[in-house]
This record gives sequence, structure tokens and C-alpha cells, in this order.
Amino acid sequence: MITVSNLAIQFGKRILFQDVNLKFTPGNCYGIIGANGAGKSTLLRMLSGTLDSTRGKIEQGPGERLSVLKQDHFEFDEFRVLDTVLMGHSVLWGIMQEKDALYAKPDFSEEDGIRASELEEKFGEMDGWNAESDAAMLLSGLGIKEDNHYKLMKELSGKEKVKVLLAQALFGKPDNLLLDEPTNDLDLETVMWLENYLSNFENTLLVVSHDRHFLDSVCTHIVDIDFGKVKLFPGNYSFWYESSQLALRQQANQNKKAEERKKELLEFIQRFSANVAKSKQTTSRKKMLEKLNVEEIQPSTRRYPGIIFTPERETGNSILEVKDINKVAEDGTVLLKDVRFTVEKDEKIVFLSKNPMAMTALFEILNGHMQPDSGTYDWGITITTAYLPLENSEFFQNEMNLVEWLGQYSADTSESFLRGYLGKMLFSGEEIYKKSSVLSGGEKMRCMISRMMLRNANVMILDNPTNHLDLESIQAFNNTLTNFKGNVLMSSHDHEFIETVCNRIIELTPNGIIDKQMDYDDYITSDKIKELRDSMYQ
Repeated sequence: MITVSNLAIQFGKRILFQDVNLKFTPGNCYGIIGANGAGKSTLLRMLSGTLDSTRGKIEQGPGERLSVLKQDHFEFDEFRVLDTVLMGHSVLWGIMQEKDALYAKPDFSEEDGIRASELEEKFGEMDGWNAESDAAMLLSGLGIKEDNHYKLMKELSGKEKVKVLLAQALFGKPDNLLLDEPTNDLDLETVMWLENYLSNFENTLLVVSHDRHFLDSVCTHIVDIDFGKVKLFPGNYSFWYESSQLALRQQANQNKKAEERKKELLEFIQRFSANVAKSKQTTSRKKMLEKLNVEEIQPSTRRYPGIIFTPERETGNSILEVKDINKVAEDGTVLLKDVRFTVEKDEKIVFLSKNPMAMTALFEILNGHMQPDSGTYDWGITITTAYLPLENSEFFQNEMNLVEWLGQYSADTSESFLRGYLGKMLFSGEEIYKKSSVLSGGEKMRCMISRMMLRNANVMILDNPTNHLDLESIQAFNNTLTNFKGNVLMSSHDHEFIETVCNRIIELTPNGIIDKQMDYDDYITSDKIKELRDSMYQ
């Protein structure tokens, strides 16, 4: 349990938030959300003790252990992988180290024997004899193969280190667990394992994430940081989003009577509760929603960008035909092999691969930025494409302001016209005169989306479109693509994005493609598909 009393944080004259009074209790998972810069990671750092608050108090239950997902990927480079995980339980690790040092002494004394006996007793009480096997199970569950468990951390790739640090945070089932963006750099299979693990976590869990499916799968509550206020709401992210949008619509309809508003909200709660009961989420979460007071549902003051794609013309019957494309990377890795498919009208396709470079290579080829080693592709004569590349740094290596930058891609270069598109992406006032070279990752993505909107294209090609975006932008982008009257070709790590937008799946493997017209949830849970995928990656 973590209790927060009168908490405030201030940097210079800027007050991030103040008067925060919350209690985080065992058996619950609290998803922390807020716009970029609102203070999500700052709140976690304060709770972990790595950042001092301006005022207020943070307390844990007596004798409770706190565990945090470390962000420094080089901190443990000189340690073995398995030892790095064990170090997640600092008390147990200290006992193991002291025991080993005692037994290694050449002049082991009677006093040493008494101390060793005390340590052995504590070691047994902490289930120390199963510590290494428990750590190994966590590593294997997160996709770190057994032959890597005894390597030094510096021998692993960056993505493997992320998984080890996550295993370290989970090890020993801490009383209070803080995770900041735990799904970053994880493949979809590992995210599914983590969702399942945390859904059964019985202690107190706080998590910051931009992954809506992950938040929906594990969260019992949402902590919303919005305009200097930190508020706690029952339910998962979808419940928070849909209920706040409903409350916002009700607020806009001033003519609706209070009794009608209350009835509508109660019906929404009952409908959502029924859906939760049918899902993988626990019964206890359903009960929380049933206890919810209607007055707790409030409209959010969060601003959502206006992402609007308006195709200039409808697609014809001929969209795209790809014939036997092959591509090998410079290091000899097979990226694309015998890639052959035809895109039909209204199809929205997600491309998957265990090697993300494969999707990027395909999109770069289809946009004419890279040549295949062999094979061809043909776009239909009615097709106009808009491309959101994975890497966009080359677009921002200049000193143009945002109006000038966007004007490069527009026939109408008047400031009023361009300001409208920038305004839709939440650039307002003097922000539009900011130099493009100093933009953050999220701001660059919003500029690239503005550029796409100007294209009036009927085919969207998106390489990981949720990268660097906050939850509001992701939600707006998702809603737009779901209703888009055209074709979508995309790659993504966002489960919700894929499931709600796409109606076809093409997986690129070193031995050809898997091509299925089915829901993403069905694809990843099918035993037949799993067998096929395993064979294609051998």
C-alpha cells in the first residue's frame, strides 16, 4: 500500500501538480495517464523516492518492499543476467552475497558459523532456495533464452536488456511495483505474457503506459494528471475514455435534464460492466464499476487533435499488386522473401514480422525510396498515397518555422490555410513560429500527420504510427483510421490499433508470407497459426 498526503511538485515557478491525496491499495493496478509533460514519470519518481517532492508525504505499509523498473540500460553491464534479476530483491541479494563471502573464508570461525546460521534462516524464510529458478522462469517468460541467463548484461542487445530489467522489477513479487512504460521495445508476444502476469499480480501496481490494450488488460483504476490536478477513477482506460466522452457530450447538451443524464450514465455503467464480465478481466473489477457513483464520471479537459483524412477521390478496383519481392539486408539477413499479395478495395492491412526492419523495407520499397533485389509492384491509376515513415529526422534538419515547414508540402502556402492544419494538431498561438529543428519526438509526429492530411490521399502507409504520440493523439488517430474511407497498410506494436482498424494480416517471415483475413485477436490466439508461424521462422 502507498499513501500520498498533500503532495506537490514545483520546478521554479511552474507548479506541476499540488494537493494530491491518494491511497493505492493491494490487489489493484493504477494506470497513470496524462498529456506529454503532465508529470506521469515525475509522479512515479516521487513515489519511488528518487525525486523529492516540494511538499507533502509518501508512505508505504510497514515492512513493505518497493520495486521499480530501472531505465538505465547500462547500469548492470558487468553483472550476469540471472544475478541482475536477483538484485531486484536487494535484501535477499545482500543475504546471498554475505553468505557466499562467509563460506569462502579460509579461516571460518565459530562466530562466522553463528552468523551463517542466522543468514540461512532468513534465506529460507524468504524462499531463497527457489530464487534462481523463479528468476529463470521470469526471464524465460519474457523471451530471454536459457543460454543467455549466465552471460554478462553487456553481451545482450538493447531490447534483451529491457526484458531483463523488467524481470528484475517483477522478481520476488514486491509489495509495491512501479512500472514506467514497461511495454516499450517489447514484441507483441512478450506484451501478452506481461499482461497475463500483471493481471494476476496481487499486490499494489502503478504503471505509466501509452498502450491502451495493456492498460485495459491490467488496470483496475486510472490516475488522470490533467491541468495540475491528479484524480483517481475506477475502471480501466476504455471506461475512463468512453465515460469522460459521454459526460462531455452531456455537458454540451445543456437542455438535457439531470434525471435523463443520470439514467444515461447508469445505463453506460451497466453496459460496460457486462462487457468486462465477458472479457479476461477479473470479477473484482466488475464489482468496482458496479459500486461507482454516477457523480464520479466527469468530462475530461484533455484536448484531442483533429486528425482528418479526406480522400480527394475514391479508390478504383485496382489498388496494389505486389509480385515476388525479395530483399536481403547488407548483413545478409533475409528481410523479404517471395512477397506476393494483391490489395483489394476497403482492405486495411497490418504487416507483422519478428524483424521490424522487414516492414520498414517493404514500405520504403512501395514508396519508391528503396529498390527490391527482385520483384515488382504496381499501384492502381486512381491511387494517391500518404506515407508516415518510421524515421523522420531528415525532414526536420532545417531552421524553418512550422508554417514554412508545412508550406513545403502545400499548394496553398497562405499562413491562414496552414495555420488551420497546424491548429488541428494542437499547435496554437506563437507555437507555429517554433523552429522545426527543436521539436520533440511527439511534435515531429504531429507535423508529419499534418503533412499527410494535406495529401488528401486514399491509401495510408504507416510505419508504427503511434511512436512518440501521447494517448490523446493515439486515440484520435485510431478513431480516424477506423472510419477512413480508403485503404490502410501499416505496421504497429499497438494491439488496440491493430484490432480496431485492420481486417487483414500479412506476416513477413524469412521463408515467405502468412496472409490471413481475420481479426488480430483470433490470429494471435490460434494454435494453428502459431504452428504455422513457428515453421515459417525456422
